[in-house]
This record gives sequence, structure tokens and C-alpha cells, in this order.
Amino acid sequence: MTTTDRRRARSIAEFNEIAGRFFVPAEIGASIASWRPRPTDVVISPFAKCGTTWLQQIFHTLRTRGDMDFDDISRVVPWIEMAAACDLDIEAPQRAEPRGFKSHLGYDAIPPGARGIVSFRDPRDALVSNFRFMEGWFIEPGAVSMADFASNWIEREAGRSYWGHLLSWWRVRHDPAVLVLSYEQMIAEPEASIRKVAAFCDIPLDDDLLALTLERSSIGYMLTYKDRFDDAMNRQMSELRCNLPPGSDSAKVRQGGVGGHKAELTPDILARLDARWRELVTPVTGFADYAALEAALRAE
Repeated sequence: MTTTDRRRARSIAEFNEIAGRFFVPAEIGASIASWRPRPTDVVISPFAKCGTTWLQQIFHTLRTRGDMDFDDISRVVPWIEMAAACDLDIEAPQRAEPRGFKSHLGYDAIPPGARGIVSFRDPRDALVSNFRFMEGWFIEPGAVSMADFASNWIEREAGRSYWGHLLSWWRVRHDPAVLVLSYEQMIAEPEASIRKVAAFCDIPLDDDLLALTLERSSIGYMLTYKDRFDDAMNRQMSELRCNLPPGSDSAKVRQGGVGGHKAELTPDILARLDARWRELVTPVTGFADYAALEAALRAE
């Protein structure tokens, strides 16, 4: 097959078909089943584009005092669901204790026995970040509108949706084996967030390690080493499995920040997101919007 035979999605239907070849349920199930959780294990499991890579880097820096000798952060903090597809042994020894893993699973879908860290993020910013992440990797730039992508994202079935994921972790936020942060809090209070992660993982934190972690988890540092955070293993696998063009842009470290949706989302998309929140999240949490939930989370 030549490079010209390969193509990215040019419609939402094609995007979903390609994603179905990338995420194979039976393979994912087998990969999850091969993991044997320990009480000391730490699973970093935000919804996609809600701070996962950032938390992986914070965690790995803390437990190794700054190791950067890896080509892909998910080689040293492996993705439970995709380990088999990437030919990784999920039970292989790791570089330091505690063992750490990445996931995007809701609380109820993770095998019990380990500790979990989650960061919530404003769904409006998460949606925009996910769209920009998929453009240039799975989606041909300019071929799919934000409106079409948003409809697909908002209406996703409960088990794979932002809404279901958030609610699953919200219900257990007071469990001592669960640490729930917010992306917004991590940006506003990076030192306090690192201290919370270290304490939760039982990693002794001194001033030097705190300073090192602040530096190596900063947006500037991670952009400098963005090739370590661009999902290289999954990109290579996707290009073979899904016939995607080589050299896809799968960088996970981008602009980041809070409120970027304001320049990207139309009033109609914002109204649909608000309606979905009120339909699914408000009845469970009592909060009318994400801002109210996030403020209450910080206050706890």
C-alpha cells in the first residue's frame, strides 16, 4: 500500500469507523483482564483531554526524581486498555514504585484493588481539545466541522461519554483510595496539586523534588520535550491498523489553558452542552453547571 492509499476521516461516519478499528473491544477487554492490580498501584484515569498526560508526567517525575529517559510517557506509565495493542506487558516491572498506569475508564470499569487519580475538566474545553487532537491524526484537517464533531461527542453512549465518566468518579470522590482534582485547579494551584498527588501516592516530597516536578510538568518544559508526549506507540499502531498517513500529528501537549472554547464553540453547541449537563449531571450532583461543581470540589 502506498502513502497515497492511506487517508484520514473526512466525515464523522468515517471517523467512527476508523476509531472502531483502533479501539477493539475484545482486545481492550483482554488487556484490562491481564492487569493484576495491587493496593499500591496508581491508576491515572481522567476522561480524554482532561489532564491525563500532565498527571502521568507529574506522577512519573515524583516517583523517579525526574526520569526523562523514555520515548513515550505511556511506555513508563502504560495505558491499561491499549497495552496489548501496543505489545506491552502490563505486568512488566516498572522503573520505580509505586507502579503507575494510565486509563480513560470510568470508576466502575476499572478492576478493583488499586488507587485512582482523576482530573475533571470543563466539558467545553475538553470537547475543543479533543477535536483539535483528532484533527491531523484520525481526521483530515478541515474535513469535519466542529458542529458535527460536537454532536458525536455530546451524544456518545453513557459508557464512553464524558458525562458517564465524570459521574462515576464524582460518586466516589470521598473514597480514600480516590483523588479527584480539576484541570482548572491544577493550572491555578500547581504546587498544591503536586503536593496532593505526592501525598496520595505515599511519595516523600522535599523542596528539591517539588521544584523539579513543578519545572518538568510545566507547559514550557513539556512542549520542549513534546516528542515524549505525542502518543508515539499508538500513532504507529494506528497508522498500520487504520491505514492512516504516516507522520500524523498526535502531540498531546498543546496550548492547554482554561476557557479556550470561547473562541471555538458556537452558541448552538454551547446550548447543547448546557442541556446535556442539566439532563445528566444536575440530577445526580445538584450543580447547574461545571463551574459550580468545580468550585464545590475545590472547597471540599
